[in-house]
Amino acid sequence: MPPPLSPPSRIGLLTGGGDCPGLNAVIRAVVKEAIFHDIAVVGFEDGFQGLIENRTRQLTLPDVSNILTHGGTILGASNKADPAHYPCKQNPDGSWVYEDRTEQCLEILDTHAIDALVVVGGDGTMTCANPFVQRGINCIGVPKTIDNDLHGSDITFGFLTAVQTAVEALDRVHTTAASHHRVMAVEVMGRNAGWLALHAGLASGSDVILIPEIPFSLDEIARVVKLRSRLGKRFSIIVASEGARPEGGTQIIDRVVENSPDPIRLGGVARWLAEAVENRTGIESRYVVLGHVQRGGTPTAADRILATQFGHHAMQLLLAGKRNRLVVMQEGRLTDIDINEAAGTQRLVPLGHPLIAAARSVYTSFGDAPA
Repeated sequence: MPPPLSPPSRIGLLTGGGDCPGLNAVIRAVVKEAIFHDIAVVGFEDGFQGLIENRTRQLTLPDVSNILTHGGTILGASNKADPAHYPCKQNPDGSWVYEDRTEQCLEILDTHAIDALVVVGGDGTMTCANPFVQRGINCIGVPKTIDNDLHGSDITFGFLTAVQTAVEALDRVHTTAASHHRVMAVEVMGRNAGWLALHAGLASGSDVILIPEIPFSLDEIARVVKLRSRLGKRFSIIVASEGARPEGGTQIIDRVVENSPDPIRLGGVARWLAEAVENRTGIESRYVVLGHVQRGGTPTAADRILATQFGHHAMQLLLAGKRNRLVVMQEGRLTDIDINEAAGTQRLVPLGHPLIAAARSVYTSFGDAPA
């Protein structure tokens, strides 16, 4: 194992992938602690896009003053800029020509005398950081995603705010569904992981929770809806992760974005469900897609605290001379793992997770056949 590095004198900082609440809290924590230790911070704008295009800004104390409560990121973000597979030209047929811009980025880092790079993002961001790790750049990762699916960490900042946003929306949908005696299918984000649907569904008292890890049966969902109707509950709430799929079927793809590290965009399951459930039950059904509203807004107190802790731990790793680590939370304790462990992987909901058991204990259906 290589010896520890000396504490850096200049670090780079970027926020990759999609935005989420809490990013500014991390930026604030890193910049304030770095300046306290006489370390300069160079912010790259719009994630790896800014690194490729050499768009930077020096981050000072006034830059991070009063940003703790703000959603989004003062640096901007991009989920379409993988330096090792960068779309540089579009052909007449719509396909893209890709180039490896890693060398160009390394030259830019050298120009700015960057000793280490703090990358804030999810599995895609950590994957983008991998070529720099291989070329000797010390990269410290901070886990961010509302999907809560980053391998190695029990929780990522942004997730709890997204859950709260989804629950508030589900509570509102609940009252209108009850008034009109409808089935309401609400689609939440999550990609291939059901954490957001599971937490929001349980917290809102949804009647059916559909997650990618448990394929569902339309007949079973219809049975639950009709049973509730016979018992006097003339409405039902279905919360569905965008990656949920029927038994023997596939996920519903909204579109494919070729020039993106995450080209498959899921979406449409709520609309499909509403039509299918109405056809099977005869009960009027509607759908709601929460979409990007889940990624916006002011971070909750819990996410502000978590993001600040993550930013502080990232700086502690740099000050201790640690190489290529990812800040994680495991069993309630801040720690760190090799940054490459999180690249290109997703943390899914285990079928034996206690929250699934808790939901089933209050008669919540997961669309599968009852045990």
